[in-house]
Amino acid sequence: MNIQYVQGTPFFTDINKNKKQYPYLTENIETDVCIIGGGVTGAIASYYFSKNNVKTVVLEKKRIAHLSTSVTTSLLQYELDDKLSELQEYTTLENSLKAYNLGLKALEEIESFINTYENKCDYKKRDTLLYTAKNNEKNSIKIEYDLRKKNGFDVEYIDENTNKFSFDLKSGLISKNGGAELDPYKYTNQLLDVSSDIGSKIYENTEVIDLVHYEDYIDVVTEFGYKVKAKKVIVATGYNTKLFTSRNFGTKTTTFNVVTKPVSNFDGWEDKILIRDNCDPYNYLRTTMDNRLIIGGEDVSFIPDIFDEKLANEKYDILECRLKSMFKYIDNIEIDFKYSGTFASTPDNLGFVGPDNKHKNLWYLLGYGANGILFAILGAMMLTQLYSCEPNKDMNLFKIDRFDK
Repeated sequence: MNIQYVQGTPFFTDINKNKKQYPYLTENIETDVCIIGGGVTGAIASYYFSKNNVKTVVLEKKRIAHLSTSVTTSLLQYELDDKLSELQEYTTLENSLKAYNLGLKALEEIESFINTYENKCDYKKRDTLLYTAKNNEKNSIKIEYDLRKKNGFDVEYIDENTNKFSFDLKSGLISKNGGAELDPYKYTNQLLDVSSDIGSKIYENTEVIDLVHYEDYIDVVTEFGYKVKAKKVIVATGYNTKLFTSRNFGTKTTTFNVVTKPVSNFDGWEDKILIRDNCDPYNYLRTTMDNRLIIGGEDVSFIPDIFDEKLANEKYDILECRLKSMFKYIDNIEIDFKYSGTFASTPDNLGFVGPDNKHKNLWYLLGYGANGILFAILGAMMLTQLYSCEPNKDMNLFKIDRFDK
């Protein structure tokens, strides 16, 4: 990955000192499915295909879980980046509600995985809070609450009179069991451990440089000349898709994160709820198993080939000040990590899942937006169904060409 995509020292890869190492490809091999991308999305795909007895190979050009996966805060919630009322400009309310319910289904999938294979990734189910500190936004939060309540979601509305938190809140929506948190580095490697036990093969430091398309298979050519012959190839490379298509899938954004040293109390942070404000761009907050605080946001448009260190430091300072002002009763808040990463988003907040328009054996699994991990889970499940010739109609929500005119 080019240097501008990830900057600083990402928290989750730094704290995991005993890093898993995988071999690099040193021979020509054949498989049913070749997954390109060894981040959390590729690991999810590997798990679901392996689980369904599909012979699978994962190729990662650098280290497993060290690129975009290393900078995700893994603050997981079923809701999308934009509120239901805002999304109606790009899609129907029915589709948005379906996406919300699919998000809940993906959260249940993570819970099932943990129950089956133990909690080795610091997983914790959480309630989530969407709030505003501005009087002129109170009504928009109330409208969102009413829409969700009317459509069967377990939500609670709070305002200034019922605010339990130490920060200013004019209007808020709490989603009960609407989210989760985990360590993305540990989760990725746990998924791959399970996959490899079933039979998946994982290779890192193995960059793909070309695809050669045939009628019934694809030759995946790696930088050292070794090839993987695969019936299907799944692109799980996030926003790095230029090798596979000229299509511009999403809008790139750089987001900034700071992580504190462990704190001794959480006064004013009720139940360590996952928090997101209603700003544009919004800020998001979570805690960690070792009692740290994470705040992220202050997103800016991605500028290729440039990293503005001065701007980054300004953003880190803003996040630190916001964190300290929100939680003035938490003792000794001291920043330990500062880093930034690039992510992609779409107008309807959904990623892309399904076959390429030109090459029938080339499939995409791109979990864009704040729900990338959850939609990667859903997409991987849908692609395994497609591989078994049992397509899922919900995959239409993530169609590759849905924005084509």
